[in-house]
Order: sequence, then structure tokens, then C-alpha cells
Amino acid sequence: MKKRMIIGIIVAVLVLIVIVQSVVVVDSGKSGVVVTMGAVEDMVLQEGFHFKTPFVQQVVQINNRTQKTEVSGTAASRDLQTVTTDVAVNYRVLNDSSASLYKNVGLDYESVIISPAIQESIKAVTAKFTAEELITERSSVGEQIRTMLSNKINPYGLEVEVFNIVNFDFSEEFNAAVEAKQTAEQNALKAQQDLNRIKIEAQQKVESAKAEAESIKLIQETLETAPEYIEYIKWSKWDGRLPAVMGNSDYILDIGDSVIRTEETQPAASAEQ
Repeated sequence: MKKRMIIGIIVAVLVLIVIVQSVVVVDSGKSGVVVTMGAVEDMVLQEGFHFKTPFVQQVVQINNRTQKTEVSGTAASRDLQTVTTDVAVNYRVLNDSSASLYKNVGLDYESVIISPAIQESIKAVTAKFTAEELITERSSVGEQIRTMLSNKINPYGLEVEVFNIVNFDFSEEFNAAVEAKQTAEQNALKAQQDLNRIKIEAQQKVESAKAEAESIKLIQETLETAPEYIEYIKWSKWDGRLPAVMGNSDYILDIGDSVIRTEETQPAASAEQ
């Protein structure tokens, strides 16, 4: 009885193992590549529950989600400047190409295919531009690198979704030359602005002098035709207050004290007192 129980348990375990080996669940966002006795089948399993031949077939799951890699590549520009370019690439494995990619490349497709292709594309495109053009035409540079990269990895079933140039890093000599150029341009702009300001100020002075001359000429013409105009100017300037002291070399009239004093009569008056 005990022997039968042991045999039953063994059979149950074997059946369970066979059942487990006969099914596979492909995770969401992945595809299943079927390998039969070491040979990769062209059939690709979609996500979900599937049956397979136990102990004969295995299913390798390939990630079809968007993946990201960052690569730094150093190359020479058209004007022989050393440029280090940092790029970020979002890519994915096409579902229908999963079996072919696994068969020809394996699971390490990023280091085997993608990274070298990025490096080569960066070098080829960088050589078409000067160091300054890499900055001013950054979008064009990025588009050309992306196009070349796509042409290199698409045959393997890999697709570029997003390509971004993160940074350009130039040599210290080039950075110093760029800074010197910017300083010179700023100084030239300031000098031009100063020159324009001086010209404007000089023109303003000329116009002011012309206006003053015209005003004097007009006053002179008015006086010639109407001499009484000068009296009008005098009265228009008067503030309505009489002077406190009036006189000349012979006398002084102090209107405030209502006293008249003359140089001739003042000593005599004092003597009589």
C-alpha cells in the first residue's frame, strides 16, 4: 500500500512537470521565440498563454517595448576639430522580427548592433560639418545621424523611435576661440552702437543750433518791423514786483524806507544837526 502511494506521488509529480513544460505565458509587451532542440523557429508567439512540446521546445521572450540607450562618440569635424557627441536613442524590436533578430544576433543586440551603428553614424555625419556648423545646424545634424542609424539597424528588425543629441563637447582650444570671437563681436557691436549714439547726439546739436538761429533771426526780423516788441518782451518777463532800490552814480533811492539820499546833500544835513 505504501509502495503504491509512493508510485502515485511520483506519477503525479511527473504529470505536473509535463504539464508545466507544455505551457508558456508570454508577458505583456514581449514576443516568444520558439526554439526546438536548439533550432530557432520562424514562428513568433504573441503575448498570452501558449502550448509547446515539453522537454523539446523552449520559448525565449524578446522585449518589444521601447528601450533607451545613451552613447557618447568622439569624431573629427570637417575643419579637423575634435568633437564628442552625446546622444540618446529610443528604439524597439519589431515584433515580427523577434525570431530573426534572436537567431542572427541573440539577446545582446544593443551592444552588438545598436551602439556600434550609433558610433559609426556620429563619425560619418560629424565629418560633413565644421565645428561651428554642428552648433548652428544642430537639428540637421541630428536628422542626418538618425537617418543613417535607421538605415543600419532596420534590416535587423530594430526601429529608431526618438533620437536626440544631448550635448556637443569641443576641445578647450576651440572653446577659447569661440569665446574670443563672441567677445570681439560684442565689442564691435558696442563700438557701432556708440558711434550711432554720437552721430545722433551730433545731429541733435545741429538741429538745436538751427532752431536757435531761426529763433534769433525771427526776433531780429520782428524788431525791425515792430520796435515796440522789445517792450512787450520786457513786460512779459516782469513778475509784478517793483525794485527795492533805484539810482545811479549820483543818488540812491530806497523805495522800501521811502527815504531819498544823495551823495551831495547827506553830509550837509549832518553838519546842520
